[in-house]
Amino acid sequence: MAACSSKGGCPSDYVALSAALLSMILLLLKVTLPYMIHKIPRSKGSSFWLVAIQVIASLNLLLSIVMALNFLKFRKRHWWRSCYLWAVWIEGPLGFGLLLSCRITQIFQLYYIFVKRRLPPIRSYIFLLLILLPWVALAAVIQIKKPLNDRCHMGTLWIILVMGLHALYVVALIAFAGAVHHVEFRFHELKDLWRGILVSSASIGIWVAAYVMNEVREDISWLEIASRFLFALVLAFFSFSISQPLVSLMSLRKKNQKEYKTMSRALGIPDSGILLQRESTSILDPNEPLENLLLNRRFRQSFMEFAESCLAGESVHFYDEVQHFDKIPIQDSVRRIYMARHIIEKYIAAGAPMEVNISHRIRQEILSTNDLSHTDLFKNALGELMQLMKLNLARDYWSSMYFMKLEEDIRMRAVDPEMEHASGWNFSPKLSSVHCSDDPFQHEHSPRNSGCHNHDSELR
Repeated sequence: MAACSSKGGCPSDYVALSAALLSMILLLLKVTLPYMIHKIPRSKGSSFWLVAIQVIASLNLLLSIVMALNFLKFRKRHWWRSCYLWAVWIEGPLGFGLLLSCRITQIFQLYYIFVKRRLPPIRSYIFLLLILLPWVALAAVIQIKKPLNDRCHMGTLWIILVMGLHALYVVALIAFAGAVHHVEFRFHELKDLWRGILVSSASIGIWVAAYVMNEVREDISWLEIASRFLFALVLAFFSFSISQPLVSLMSLRKKNQKEYKTMSRALGIPDSGILLQRESTSILDPNEPLENLLLNRRFRQSFMEFAESCLAGESVHFYDEVQHFDKIPIQDSVRRIYMARHIIEKYIAAGAPMEVNISHRIRQEILSTNDLSHTDLFKNALGELMQLMKLNLARDYWSSMYFMKLEEDIRMRAVDPEMEHASGWNFSPKLSSVHCSDDPFQHEHSPRNSGCHNHDSELR
């Protein structure tokens, strides 16, 4: 038993390793099963790759400890078992450092969006690389100085330096979380975050104790064996707990999920537009301004279907969602920011799923705004799109089959008013569905094509 503490392969090592592997398997299953069973669409952007990176970092962290501390017994010494490969590079920049850096990046985004009320000044992947640099620098210094012995142990001063960097990132994570604790998030972002922080912080304390015992007291074999066992269990628990908030957004507990057709419904915003009894039977006047006509829900739905058939439906969808944004009270900044962020990701950002045709100046004004909840955030963009719709869509709409169908529908409802209650409103399939447990800022859309006189070249 004493020999196995230095050569590896202790029975306790294999028990700890089995428990650690089980936690990793559960983590991977929880990440992948929602996609395979419930066909949850994969979100785009940082909301997906940050989750994927953290799961990989958890695996790297566990694997690095197993290899660096000789949890597995090998007959020969191979080059790929180098202490500097596993204990320095994979455990640091590619393991613990990468794991904590991703979480700090996510909180940094929440802080800027909900506290500063503006988009982050730096892209997520650039910020992640910047805060990962200290880990790379420390790993490079250790690689050059070579303080590790043949058992991957180092001196006390190096232990203090390494564990100090670990503790610094945990403190930074807690500090960022504290900066956004007052925000009343609608999708439980902070609740899951604090749960992961509390569990992982407790694990860190035990981990440090086990690490110090394993590094400093090499002369007591039973203490070293016990610390190795505790080290692996706590490490697996830590990896799983800090990754748990990431995959909780893709939980299999469907009973706790609510599905909404639009972000406005997820935020509890009432449908925009008016639909009075007199409008159910009144004939629409083509000479009336388009701004007034779009206030009528029935006309807007018909006009939206016509615009989609011309491959230009994003303008009407944008108008509809801006109307919902304007309905949120100015005092409710959190809901306004959620809606504004949703509109920017869906319509304004370069390469957005339903990117609208607005000038570069207006687009940059929105992306660089100092207040995402401002009442006039989308005013200029809506003005430009309204002019485009008047010039390129409204003229053809009055002679289209969509207007004829709307007129016929109005006449039928004039004869039988009960039809209004018999038929509900079917929203366009281009509007994404929103799960309360999904990332509220990222959605995928499936465009629908149909024939019409195409003005797409003019719009784009």
